[in-house]
Amino acid sequence: MSGIIRSSDGLDERRRRILFRARHRGMREMDLILGGFADAEIAALSDAELADFEELLEPEDQKVFSWVSGTEAIPPEFDTELFRKICAFHFSGRGLPG
Repeated sequence: MSGIIRSSDGLDERRRRILFRARHRGMREMDLILGGFADAEIAALSDAELADFEELLEPEDQKVFSWVSGTEAIPPEFDTELFRKICAFHFSGRGLPG
């Protein structure tokens, strides 16, 4: 992912792992959406939000992208406050590279 703004220095292992996985999804759009959010917010996420993020990293990129883009309904188990934060962050344009 280009435009990475956050180093993993100073993060605990769980946050470093989530940050890496969010940046290296395999689908460029998801690298930008999840990686951009993680770059900006990973240090401030609560344990519950980290658990939700870890769950969100499990489905295939295309599925998550369809939920973010609104082309497919979000399954209830992924319709969390964190998912809404990620979408709001993405649509605000704050996660876009330079």
